[in-house]
Amino acid sequence: MKMIEHVNGIVNGLVWGWPALILLGFVGVLMTCMTGFFQLTHFKHWVKNTIGAIFGDRHVTSHTEDHSISQFQSLCTALAATVGTGNIVGVAGAIATGGPGAVFWMWLIAFFGMMTNYSENVLGILYRRKNSKGAWAGGAMYYLKDGLGSKPGCKTIGAVLAVLFSCFCLLASFGIGNMSQVNSMVTNVNTAFGIPKLATGIFLFIAVSLVIIGGLKRIASFTEKIVPFMVIAYLIGTVVIIVMHIGTIPAVFVSIFKGAFALKSVGGGIVGSGIALAMQMGMKRGVFSNEAGLGSSVMVHSSSNVKEPVRQGMWGIFEVFADTIIVCTLTALTILSCGAIDLTTGQMTEAAEAVGSSSLMSYSFGQTFGRAGSGFIALAILLFAYSTVLGWSHYGSIACEYLFGENSTKIYRVIFAVIVLLGSVMEAQLAWDISDTFNGMMMIPNLIGVLVCSPLVMKCTKNYIDRHFHGANIRPMLSMIDEIQEMQEKELAERPE
Repeated sequence: MKMIEHVNGIVNGLVWGWPALILLGFVGVLMTCMTGFFQLTHFKHWVKNTIGAIFGDRHVTSHTEDHSISQFQSLCTALAATVGTGNIVGVAGAIATGGPGAVFWMWLIAFFGMMTNYSENVLGILYRRKNSKGAWAGGAMYYLKDGLGSKPGCKTIGAVLAVLFSCFCLLASFGIGNMSQVNSMVTNVNTAFGIPKLATGIFLFIAVSLVIIGGLKRIASFTEKIVPFMVIAYLIGTVVIIVMHIGTIPAVFVSIFKGAFALKSVGGGIVGSGIALAMQMGMKRGVFSNEAGLGSSVMVHSSSNVKEPVRQGMWGIFEVFADTIIVCTLTALTILSCGAIDLTTGQMTEAAEAVGSSSLMSYSFGQTFGRAGSGFIALAILLFAYSTVLGWSHYGSIACEYLFGENSTKIYRVIFAVIVLLGSVMEAQLAWDISDTFNGMMMIPNLIGVLVCSPLVMKCTKNYIDRHFHGANIRPMLSMIDEIQEMQEKELAERPE
């Protein structure tokens, strides 16, 4: 185990070092500029065509008879994978380590991450194809192989990076998508209710197996019911606490902006290290939470019944907005307004240190609602993490299918369910560290693919804007595969999106 920790520490330092974080930020800024700050200039449009369409367009929510899923189901499955313990434990850890200023950098990376996620989804739709069962298969591995691989002299590089991404995704599904989530669940349930970790692990093994054995359709059907409920319930709880501590909110925002730029150094350290630590923790935990840049959620977005790549890209914008700008922000404001963090020094109070950084949200709810509050957070983490496990089981399944063929997915699901048991008895910190590493290893090849294919994203976005905003009578860009382009074009003519 010490050897694993040592090797993981070295690799983690490389994939989450400043060069990788700079690349992550650069791609987000580049895509924002190349699309004309789409997340701002077309804010009303993407809101109307995502969360707004849920209440006015049955095509967005209606179940499909084929192997595809609805746009709303794809969002819920993607949110199931992203809205997890990173929104509670991850945000708390970022604040505990990097101070309140980490929240600002989390916001910033999310703002640009909206367009990274948008670009991933646009490319995912453009390069997806159907497998022998008639189901859509898409993801970073396809735009790496067919997009990057189509560039002069890059065929081998594209194919190799596609395989590497798939391998890293497969491993990440066991880490971020399984072990770390399960470990958080069993630990919090044990703390709140005294239930043995192994007993909770066995229950989760059964609960996960019953859902993932049915494949994407069953996962999507389950997540579209549980995700809206759990997010709304959690948000109501945080808003109630924030309103009860409304008087501290101005000081909270002051501490966030001061901490972000080390106007008052964190913990008495030097100004430069204070900024660096706040930036690093905010960016790392922000990506851990919303997964923009990892190329993960595109694998479920590509299974949507959507035809317009840009329309699915807009769901990617909303996904990051909902996950980080809304959920993570309310988590941070709850922790900072309840006295868990000294707003002057940016450090945890003695009472908060006694419970540990991973339990700051439980501590905050407990301060307001007593034991019932701690129990509520334990249940919230249980639901959040459970939904994340379900979402990531699909990501790993797609990666496994790409590497070993369609029949291998059944074996993968069995292995995935068994690892749920292992995660329940594993050391918590190692589970999180391994998850961090695999996240970063997925991120590098994916960002290379998005960077190389960025002109295509810009061209597709311009095509959409010209047709929908300027009335241009031009051929829509729907797929880079000719037969799929023709099929989708015909269907789009019959029923415009």
